Amino acid sequence: MDNKLKISFTVITVIIGFMIAIQFQTVKEPVVRDTRDIWELREALLKEKEVNSNLLSETRSVEAKLEQYKTEQQSSPEQALKQTLEELKTEMGLTEKTGPGLILTIEPSMEEILLGEKVQNVSPELLERLVNELNQYDAVDIAIDGHRLINTSVIRDINGETKVDGNSIKRIPFEVRVLTKDVKAAQDLYNRMQVSRSVEDFFIDNLRVSISKPLEKLTVPEYKDTIRIRFMEPVKERGGNE
Repeated sequence: MDNKLKISFTVITVIIGFMIAIQFQTVKEPVVRDTRDIWELREALLKEKEVNSNLLSETRSVEAKLEQYKTEQQSSPEQALKQTLEELKTEMGLTEKTGPGLILTIEPSMEEILLGEKVQNVSPELLERLVNELNQYDAVDIAIDGHRLINTSVIRDINGETKVDGNSIKRIPFEVRVLTKDVKAAQDLYNRMQVSRSVEDFFIDNLRVSISKPLEKLTVPEYKDTIRIRFMEPVKERGGNE
């Protein structure tokens, strides 16, 4: 009986000690309060809902394409492959594309024009910041001075010239064409670019970014350079005996 009592007492002591440890940890690490006001919280919630809605829409679109592909593959495998190829080329930027969007014109600032000075070049850092900001604001496709950007595009300085995928930007002014998902997205992008930090950075370098009103139909060219694929090899089919 004494042994049972000792064991029970030990178990109870361990449980109490564990509970005290948890309580101490809770007191030791106070909960960090969210200091955002109601409007910031509403804006964050709205943004998360938009992301969730976009993901659901993309999921449904992919599922619909899979079903369509299965049906077409059974009836006409060759046509299904051609259609898939065209869709992939469009996704990769290998075809000309038309849709709603904006035109941003990079040109010398008015002060430089009045002083008779000529801006010779635009730095790659400025263009990279602008592209990053446009992508952040849901740009779909971008072309800089007639050069379409794709996922592997590089903007850099080569021998004192700013180049987009090896193509020099030799003249100022030049255009940056931006396609968006729809007209509403184009209007939202227009509003955001009015208070853009990257636009201010261009002004520091004696350049001005003129932003057009949202356009219902805007065309960006296809990517014309060769896409180099590295670290990929065709899969060899295994024989029946392997």
